[in-house]
Amino acid sequence: MRKEWTLDQKSFERMLDWLDSDRERAGQRYETVRNRLIRIFASRGCAHAEDLADEAINRVCDRIFDVADGYTGDPVLYFYGVATRVHLEYLRRNARVVSLPPPDPPDDREVAHACLERCLGTFAPETRDLILDYYRESGQGKVGHRRGLAERLGVGLNALRIRMHRLRNDLHVCVERCLERESHES
Repeated sequence: MRKEWTLDQKSFERMLDWLDSDRERAGQRYETVRNRLIRIFASRGCAHAEDLADEAINRVCDRIFDVADGYTGDPVLYFYGVATRVHLEYLRRNARVVSLPPPDPPDDREVAHACLERCLGTFAPETRDLILDYYRESGQGKVGHRRGLAERLGVGLNALRIRMHRLRNDLHVCVERCLERESHES
């Protein structure tokens, strides 16, 4: 709340006069305004709607001698304006730090790809390039590409297949170990 202020009889009576010159109608308008403010605060999710409504009314009464004579229009609208400020202060006071939910865990393919990259990094650069080059082509172009690769290396096609089989097994073991470590860490 803005400050501690106690409602005095003189301010309250001036506020009732501002609402209506007839004391009976002024009392009814006061009750209507208070109930409406309570409903407004409650509809906005405020925990202590009645206290906030009373605070808004107290603030109007605090300033009634400065405002009433120069104010044009329906005084009830002034109450609503003050209530809006009280609500904003309430929101600032009760603002909670909202933490973001933790990021989604990476899906299995992302983890497997990261492990493959990590394991490929353990091979010597020439071996890593050979593995990547061997599996570069697919479909119809695969056979011709692998023949050309064997010729460049100066080995037979069967010797290349055996070498790649061993490298693939080493790579497979490394990736499996990495995936196992990743599953234990998460």
